Formats: sequence, structure tokens, C-alpha cells
Amino acid sequence: MSLTLLLRCTDINQTRDFYESVLGFNVLATAETTITAVKYGGKLIFTGQDLWNASPSFSGTIYFNIPDVENYYSIVKDKVSIAWPLQEMSYGTHEFAVKDCDGYLLAFQQHLIAN
Repeated sequence: MSLTLLLRCTDINQTRDFYESVLGFNVLATAETTITAVKYGGKLIFTGQDLWNASPSFSGTIYFNIPDVENYYSIVKDKVSIAWPLQEMSYGTHEFAVKDCDGYLLAFQQHLIAN
């Protein structure tokens, strides 16, 4: 099963630029005021429309499983607001997290191989 999130953003152009230029996602225009950001098999859809009668908000963390978390961290760490730095977690991942331009928390993780 795959999962796709539809999230509201405050400025579709700012969101496009953040995901393309800062995080290196492939971003496509997919509808009038909607873009789709794709990387490592994960997909986020953003809309500038207020479909929910609310400001952008999300009370969780969006996780992306990636093949080389150390390399990706070195690419983005100086371009973003780091929520937590690259570290090994007790539950068996090596991960870090960033905040996007609307405050959404994105974590990038690589599962550690158990010996």
C-alpha cells in the first residue's frame, strides 16, 4: 500500500521552490493550484486552496525512508531548519528531521542493519 498526503500550503510558489531547490524533490504541477512533490518513492501533494477552512497544520511527522541518510543530510543540512540532527535512534534507524516552509515536520530515515 502506498500513501499520499494532501497538505495545504500558504504559498504554492514558495512551496514549489522549497521542495525543488532546497530538498531536491521532483515537483510537478498537477492541477490548477496543486503541485506534487516526489522523492525516494514518497509523494506529497500541496494545494493553495483552503479546502478545510483552516491554516496549514499537521500534528505529526512525515517520514521518508531513504537509501543514504548521511549523504542526504550533508546535502540539505545548511539549507533548512533542522528539527533534530542526524542521529541513531533506539528503535533502529539513523535519521534527521527538518521543518518545511509551512512548518510541516519531515523526517528522513535509513533503517540500521541488525547484527
